[in-house]
Amino acid sequence: MQLEILTPEHKVFSGSVYGVQLPGVEGSFEILQNHAPMVAALGEGKMKILKDKNSNETYNITGGFVETLNNKTTVLLEGAESVSY
Repeated sequence: MQLEILTPEHKVFSGSVYGVQLPGVEGSFEILQNHAPMVAALGEGKMKILKDKNSNETYNITGGFVETLNNKTTVLLEGAESVSY
């Protein structure tokens, strides 16, 4: 699945991934390969980019929108800050 994550200031991520976990306004959800087309509003919380089944990147986000269509997911965010563990 192709994933592109953008803020007004810069491109946060662009590439092929296993999936992405997002904080929706009504609860968290996950988008994987072959997900049905959708558009959803995002709230504040943690976004996790699942690069493969064993590695991921986590960001604190401040809201935005996500669209998925034909195995391409685009996330438009107000802001994103990388979380290090």
